[in-house]
Amino acid sequence: MKNTGKRVDLIANRKPQSQKVLHELREKLKKQHFILNDTNPDIVISIGGDGMLLSAFHKYENQLDKVRFVGVHTGHLGFYTDYRDFELDQLVTNLLLDTGAKVSYPVLNVKVTLENGEVKTFRALNEASIRRSDRTMVADIIINHVPFERFRGDGVTVSTPTGSTAYNKSLGGAVLHPTIEALQLTEIASLNNRVYRTLGSSIIIPKKIRLNSCRHAMITTRYQ
Repeated sequence: MKNTGKRVDLIANRKPQSQKVLHELREKLKKQHFILNDTNPDIVISIGGDGMLLSAFHKYENQLDKVRFVGVHTGHLGFYTDYRDFELDQLVTNLLLDTGAKVSYPVLNVKVTLENGEVKTFRALNEASIRRSDRTMVADIIINHVPFERFRGDGVTVSTPTGSTAYNKSLGGAVLHPTIEALQLTEIASLNNRVYRTLGSSIIIPKKIRLNSCRHAMITTRYQ
């Protein structure tokens, strides 16, 4: 039988059950003549949990528009993993017949304009945070070209639905279903008193947001 022409990469954590599934799945894929390829795959299968799937996204961040990701969970039920460790035959069949459901997750594109005019661009699956540690950060927040508020506090984070379960949640933000096409803005230690007021809670926003006048601030982006 000829090979399927589909190139597959397998990524697993070091836990014994994940390594067992890795071996079993590798053999099942070989029997169906899939091509194992860890440099230019069509499909990436992560074995472990949500963190392992995010690691797979990070590994192939420059090929996200060309690669399909599938998660096999070997522990408690994951939020983003599709198959359990006892469903390997069904997984291989779905890959062979291309009958599995497909869901697209948004990636955050971040553009930072420095004081000297230089523009830096970043990508993040989870969130991007901008903050100051030495003094109160002051920033004008603009959503879809409309001024929203002048923020004062430690900083803000903008998260995707995927990232809503991570740092955003620890800040008191909501968990968004991964199919919702929106972002979430969450404040970090906002300053609220008789003189200065901010929203004081997270807000679900459209896909475009801009922050002005964030001098001497630090920005971080996270894939996992």
